[in-house]
Amino acid sequence: MRDFLPAEKARRERVLAVIRERYRAHGFDEIETPVVEEYSRLHAGIGGDNEKLAYNVLKRGLDADAVRAAADDPASLTDLGLRYDLTVPLARFYATNRGQLPSVFRSIQIAPVWRAERPQKGRYRQFVQCDIDIIGDGSARAEAELVVATLDTLDALGLEGGSVRINDRRVLDWMLDTFGFGAEERPGVLITIDKLDKIGPEGIVAELRERGATASAVDAFEAFLRRPMTLEYHPYGERQIRKALPADAPDEIVAHLVGIGAAAAAARASAGLATDAGSLSLSKGDDVPLVFDPFLVRGMGYYTGTIFELAHPSVDYSLGGGGRYDGMIGRFLGQDVPAVGFSIGFERIVDLVAEQTDAAAPAVVLVHDRDVSEADLLALKGALVRQGSRVRLEQRTKNLKALLERAASDGYTAFATVAPGTTAATLEVKPLS
Repeated sequence: MRDFLPAEKARRERVLAVIRERYRAHGFDEIETPVVEEYSRLHAGIGGDNEKLAYNVLKRGLDADAVRAAADDPASLTDLGLRYDLTVPLARFYATNRGQLPSVFRSIQIAPVWRAERPQKGRYRQFVQCDIDIIGDGSARAEAELVVATLDTLDALGLEGGSVRINDRRVLDWMLDTFGFGAEERPGVLITIDKLDKIGPEGIVAELRERGATASAVDAFEAFLRRPMTLEYHPYGERQIRKALPADAPDEIVAHLVGIGAAAAAARASAGLATDAGSLSLSKGDDVPLVFDPFLVRGMGYYTGTIFELAHPSVDYSLGGGGRYDGMIGRFLGQDVPAVGFSIGFERIVDLVAEQTDAAAPAVVLVHDRDVSEADLLALKGALVRQGSRVRLEQRTKNLKALLERAASDGYTAFATVAPGTTAATLEVKPLS
């Protein structure tokens, strides 16, 4: 968990403002949920490994006897927990407020979450998530809207060239069944497959054998991984998807994936956002940077269909991800409601965004002598504030250069010196550069 000095806080808020503006432009509305949820919701078996990282809140009024009585069941001491993501709170929010929401609800959530991670570079115990979700639409249009809004946001942040890796958990289940893996061993097999980028096909096969996975299934999977792959380029679409899968892939799932690409390509093309060669091409020449990856897994236990990850050529890790979780809201509502979401990894994104200054809002430091009256100082400051400037008062020091350098690091772009008798008409504002 970190402190942020003024300059870094301002930088983060500028990035958040762009994200909010682009999300709202695509028809999403921002909501807010409490930082705590009921323990039973956070530990309902749908949060994957994140449930193990949840910070739990002790019940109020516990005494020593209650603590001793719970020695064999520590979880009985808690009834609340800090949220470890924004999806579980959204499902509860929708179930609680459904009557006041449209039939298809598009939400924005931008807020901190907490996980008891082992601190290391890029992993924090408190971090901001930026989520957009669509609840009530089971069609490919919902996924396409999320993909387009996310890529548009990345472009607006100056990170053009992003792409989305896409798969479907139903494809993974069908493939594992085709290879011959039993239902009870599939969760472990998926954990291994998720390491494909790190340890390669040989490492995957070796680990599956070490796990004691069904030998014939591992053999079939190994043969699939060693297929001779064609060098012919195939843009995202039905042909690419079918060539990346075993024969006879389910038509319904393939059609859903193809539909996502077609809708996203049409949206990107109409906005003048056509991209380059690694992307989907329709007959009209429209493009969208989607890449089908049959081995994309994503670890969250609540995904039921499409899953995706956001990639950028400047880094070798994902910048966000999401997927369809049609079964989650039904746990709270008593009936299933289709839902799909996409989350930008804000802490990773903010480090990639180039530093910018807000030229539309001048920021001025008034460096004043000790004997300038408070009334005159505040009058000058008020005049500049009314003109739209951001203004800071600083008493002159012996090391004026250090004072101005600090002001510049805090985002100020100009300064003026104030002596007794200085008025708004005689004030000379100079650039800090």
